[in-house]
Amino acid sequence: MIGSTIANLIAIGAIIHGLNYGVDFTGGVVVEASYTSPANLDAIRTGLEGAGFQSVQVQNFGSTSDVMIRLPPIGERSTVAVQDQVVSVLKTAGSDVTLKRLENIGPQVGEDLAQQGFLAMVFALAMVFIYVMVRFRWKLALGAIVATLHDVLITAGAFAVFGWQFDLTVLGSILAVLGYSLNDTIVIYDRIRDNFRSMRRSAPEAIVNTSVNQTLSRTVITSGTTLLTVIALFLFGGDALKGFSLALIIGIVVGTYSSVYVASSMALVLNIVPADFTETKTERVDELP
Repeated sequence: MIGSTIANLIAIGAIIHGLNYGVDFTGGVVVEASYTSPANLDAIRTGLEGAGFQSVQVQNFGSTSDVMIRLPPIGERSTVAVQDQVVSVLKTAGSDVTLKRLENIGPQVGEDLAQQGFLAMVFALAMVFIYVMVRFRWKLALGAIVATLHDVLITAGAFAVFGWQFDLTVLGSILAVLGYSLNDTIVIYDRIRDNFRSMRRSAPEAIVNTSVNQTLSRTVITSGTTLLTVIALFLFGGDALKGFSLALIIGIVVGTYSSVYVASSMALVLNIVPADFTETKTERVDELP
């Protein structure tokens, strides 16, 4: 718990210091172009960076000959000048190119996206709390929320600490991590509830420890196979999926850790007892005549 607290404080400090937001949040230029043959994404990316553009995102969309490019805000440069520069780079990578779209996205759009993403996160956490509270008890619901917040903060904090670009795909993967971690937590909580009913005379620490051990093989196998898939996505999915898959890798590792250590420990911190899972039955006695 001490280690998790320190890690969360570091993550919060890094997030407050500032994330490296992508074009989705800061605004910028979106370019769509089409080639008659498969586009060379590496050549386009290298050419744009050589032309002075930073934090360039180049990816295919629709087919291998269609390209979408995201550029940072153009500043004081005119849209026409940027268009000419981009078209020149695209023609260097392949002569038969058609510019389909060049749109300058203002920072207000990015600010709206950031607010909507934050609201989506808050709404998801609220629904998690209500679901766990209805299915279990408020003590476990609070433990699930703490574990989920732990995962979100650590994953976002890693992007802030190392300066990796934070865009909508990363935000989407963090929301996916939220659901993944909750699923692991629910599996452990189910076993804790069952064992508190069947092992009522045992100490709470022993019951929780037994529950974690009984679900450990399932947790390791599920997390391991999912992690292998996401690592393959990170290695072979291309630059467009780097941030998405990297956030999932961090989230799966941290989410598995938090389900085992943070969620179950929070239940003990909140003094969970067998009485929390047993229903008291009252018998009605008719009045004597």
